[in-house]
Amino acid sequence: MSKSIVLKNIGKKYFSHTNIKVLNDISFTFEKGKIYSLVGPSGSGKSTFLNLLSLIDQPNSGSIEILSKKIDFSEKVQNDKIRSEKIGIIYQDKNLLNDFTALENIYLPKLLLTNDKKNSIEEAKKICKKVNLTSRLNHYPSELSGGEIQRVAISRALINEPEIILADEPTGSLDFDNAKQIFKILFNLKNKNRVIIFATHNRYFANMADCKLQMINGKIKLTNARVD
Repeated sequence: MSKSIVLKNIGKKYFSHTNIKVLNDISFTFEKGKIYSLVGPSGSGKSTFLNLLSLIDQPNSGSIEILSKKIDFSEKVQNDKIRSEKIGIIYQDKNLLNDFTALENIYLPKLLLTNDKKNSIEEAKKICKKVNLTSRLNHYPSELSGGEIQRVAISRALINEPEIILADEPTGSLDFDNAKQIFKILFNLKNKNRVIIFATHNRYFANMADCKLQMINGKIKLTNARVD
């Protein structure tokens, strides 16, 4: 088994007038070469869970190991570097920069990492060709359809060739036909050195994953797993 992410006794609370426990003593190992779906009702903690895996948020207890490195959440600069180099994130709200073209939205993460604009643009164009966006490179988000916007978001997540891809409801705002196209792209990204984890409310797409995880009462339960 080639480990990608290892969680040990992860707990997460939010503090307000009462303590709200969102994640409760979760231990789980995500393997390279597999696609995982994460299901559960709204408010069950799926987005919080993905935010922990992406190192955007930190747990109140337990430990996270990513690609054989135990994460020290006090090392913010180092964790930002891990996220930019190793983790591709497809956000629920797309999170594109409205004043930038599709091409600019895609190549900016690589430019920030390498400071090589020419190579960043070339790599972005290669990815755009794979997801059928070549004719829309110079269009702004407001000029794109929902499906095109999501393909831009996926392309941006891929630009640094991440070993981990996290997607939070990647087709939540799309009709079924467009959602099928997006998931086809997402599943084609599977390889032996990469793990893909996506949250969804759609049972059809959740069941396509190698492993389906259900979030219940702050814990995750493996409900199915395909044997390779």
